[in-house]
Amino acid sequence: MPQLVLPVIAPGSLSHTPQPVLTSERSLLLRPWRREDAPMILDAFKDPGTRHWHARTVDSIGEAEELIEGYAQGWRSESSATWAVVTAADEVLGRVALRGIDRAAGEAEVAYWMRAAARGRGAATAGVRTLSAWAFGVGLHRLYLNHSTMNEASCRVAEKAGFALEGTRRSAHLHADGWHDMHLHALISPSP
Repeated sequence: MPQLVLPVIAPGSLSHTPQPVLTSERSLLLRPWRREDAPMILDAFKDPGTRHWHARTVDSIGEAEELIEGYAQGWRSESSATWAVVTAADEVLGRVALRGIDRAAGEAEVAYWMRAAARGRGAATAGVRTLSAWAFGVGLHRLYLNHSTMNEASCRVAEKAGFALEGTRRSAHLHADGWHDMHLHALISPSP
């Protein structure tokens, strides 16, 4: 059947070029993950705070390397885009990502985490702002994110990055400690 509305982002328009390195606030960079970053992912997931808010764990260098390969595959398939947030000295602070990229609808889910040693430095907010600007620049129209209503730090990042609270999804996500209500935040492209 013919479509009345064309896809917001044409197939191949992301993956036809290498994933870019993005300059962020606070002298931070967003760059593609590299195999040698695996110890930083392992470190992040050893932290009880990180483990608490995620439905997965990473328990070995091999698992971290598999995750990094999954990040690269997400770019190639245009289903996700994941960056390491790093300092000018290339210290890995954390991750920002677009998950579930829907090129037809022009939307994606934003996700992020920071290593314990990097929290409280504004890196998550800076990374999300930079990621959002890039996403809108390539044509996405709507970005959204979900976090447990009990995860106050994630809520602060969403608010500081300009994501408006749209509502609460009741009992929407199963964590290791049970079902959590989830806040839904969204940011709309400033361009029509």
